[in-house]
Amino acid sequence: MCWIHGNSRIYRQCREAFPEGTEIPLFVFIGAGGTGAAQYMMRLALFNPDVSWDRKNNPEPWNKVGPNDQYKFYSVNVDYSKLKKEGPDF
Repeated sequence: MCWIHGNSRIYRQCREAFPEGTEIPLFVFIGAGGTGAAQYMMRLALFNPDVSWDRKNNPEPWNKVGPNDQYKFYSVNVDYSKLKKEGPDF
């Protein structure tokens, strides 16, 4: 099942490179990787405290992040719910 149709040299090379059905896993894994990358970029754009979409009402969003808020994707050794607040309020 080649996605290029016709009687050209490219079609023959496509048929040799991808026998019947072998391109399906390729498309599945490339699609899954692209989807995962897009979801991660959306997560960074929407939930990262370094990003400000509304500068008028929230000019410094990083000041509203408490010491118990976890904004990292994965933290190995830190339990953010048990941290004490250190430092002054802004």
